Amino acid sequence: MADRPYTVVVGVSATSKSPTALDWARAQAGSHGRVVAVRAWRLPNPQATPSGTPAGRISQAGDVEEEARARLERDVAATLGEDHGAEVRLVRGSKFGVLLKAAEEADLLVVDAPRQLLAGPMFAHRLIYAASCPVVVMPPHLSGEPPTVLSRVAGAVGRNVLAAAGTAGRPGYQRPVSR
Repeated sequence: MADRPYTVVVGVSATSKSPTALDWARAQAGSHGRVVAVRAWRLPNPQATPSGTPAGRISQAGDVEEEARARLERDVAATLGEDHGAEVRLVRGSKFGVLLKAAEEADLLVVDAPRQLLAGPMFAHRLIYAASCPVVVMPPHLSGEPPTVLSRVAGAVGRNVLAAAGTAGRPGYQRPVSR
């Protein structure tokens, strides 16, 4: 380990762009470490039609990869600046597999908390237990991401239940007007 610099690998999300994770990774790497920004990509499935998929609609792997690489480079530069010095890697495969492979050469792996309900907490949980290095998961409230629809609905339901419990058995009670 002494023959290589301290390495912080950051999983950069295609949706959130992971600005907090990138900033945090740069701070952790400091002036003597290195930051490796990683994003997984896959070839999109062709659109299914009853008569088959027209050849003009099939994505070419080279074009998809080139566009994904350009987006990743823009996302990293938008957060860290044009002269960021981070290594930018676009790797074909699943997010989980790509991050596990990148963690093999890392001293630390940094990712955003997944925002999808289906892959959500279990993705981060699986990653923590499978990675070969420590994993930091940036919670949504730190990364500045807006609450999900599920979070907003749960908050509204909770507020309504609390209000109903507080006014139960009080006929004629009027809630104060908020200003």
